[in-house]
Amino acid sequence: MSEVFEGYERQYCELSANLSKKCTAVGALTGEQKKQKLSDIRDGLENAEALIRKMDLEARSLQPNVKAVLLSKLREYKSDLNNVKSEVKRIASGNLNAAARDELLESGMADTLTASADQRSRLMTTTERLNQSSGRIKDSRRTMIETEELGVSILQDLHSQRQALLHADNTLHGADDNIGKSKRILTAMSRRMSRNKWIIGIIIAVLVIAIALVLYFKLVK
Repeated sequence: MSEVFEGYERQYCELSANLSKKCTAVGALTGEQKKQKLSDIRDGLENAEALIRKMDLEARSLQPNVKAVLLSKLREYKSDLNNVKSEVKRIASGNLNAAARDELLESGMADTLTASADQRSRLMTTTERLNQSSGRIKDSRRTMIETEELGVSILQDLHSQRQALLHADNTLHGADDNIGKSKRILTAMSRRMSRNKWIIGIIIAVLVIAIALVLYFKLVK
């Protein structure tokens, strides 16, 4: 709940209780004292109306679920204030006799005080529920932050693993290139060896033929 609204509400409750006491006390007064007390009560009523307007503006600026609860309270406050206004008018008119006035004051103020007590009780209950909701929202936000941090950590680990895989892939490509080069070198060496074998074979064959010819000519002579 808005702290501004709560501040206005405390002021209104104190002012309402004070007005109720003054309405109760003014019935026993007469003459100028009664007029002065009624003037003070009317000033208090104007202040109470101003506080209700401020609470109404503040309530309408809040979230819909909170606004609905506060506007419901404001309707009760306005109803109580109208009762006090009606009582002040009756007192000021002087048309009621003492017995009727006492009866109305007792019943009206008792109802007003009872309504104020019920409103305070409902206000405390609503405030407690809002505090619990705020606590749950804080817990949810903390869980969301922790989950976000975990997600960031996982992404960082995945990025590190991707870099490692890319490095391994580059290493494998390098090894494959080296194996290809080695294979080509071995193939070239194998070809040279085969060519050298043929050359050596030819040389041996020529030597054998030469030796055979030499021996033949010697035997012929």
